[in-house]
Amino acid sequence: PHYSFTLQVLCRYRHIWNIDLRFRPAFLGGIMQQTGNKPPAMLPKRGEYMLKDMKRMAKYYQVPVHMSADAFQHIMGTSSLAAMRFITAIDMTSPQYLEALSREFWMRFWSQHEDISQPENILAVAQQAGLSAELSQKALEMISSPTVKDRLKDTTADALRYGAFGMPAVVAHYDGEPHLFFGSDRLELLGSVIGE
Repeated sequence: PHYSFTLQVLCRYRHIWNIDLRFRPAFLGGIMQQTGNKPPAMLPKRGEYMLKDMKRMAKYYQVPVHMSADAFQHIMGTSSLAAMRFITAIDMTSPQYLEALSREFWMRFWSQHEDISQPENILAVAQQAGLSAELSQKALEMISSPTVKDRLKDTTADALRYGAFGMPAVVAHYDGEPHLFFGSDRLELLGSVIGE
């Protein structure tokens, strides 16, 4: 969920901060596995805190998150791989839809708790994000292709090279150097590094 808060804020600040915001779809499961990281909710007390924290952040950022302990467990058990491959296919064919598509996937997953691993739900998300039926179907067919699978693996490997160990991971390229920021609570530091 913290990815969504970061997405919302960066989209709000993109013109105020004069940043060139680029979305890079990466597979969280692969990042967690490669770094030995574990979901925070696997620690019961941390899971309790996260639920409370998400509600506070949702109110602060005015982002519609509706979360319960049961919904959280359901979400943790849902694979996002098909959705990330779909987003990757759109990134390769029609990247102008990435922001709207990312937002809509987030809404369906975190606010409405839909199973975004199912093709019919992926197509519904795409339609809501403004994609044509033809483009959506083409992207859906692409998700099993080696080209899309390799592209997602490459962007995930890029995230790992920058030091990512989870999401949200933001890499700010500033003054010739990449700066990795993890978590939605590091946005003030991001602004400070880029002189905003």
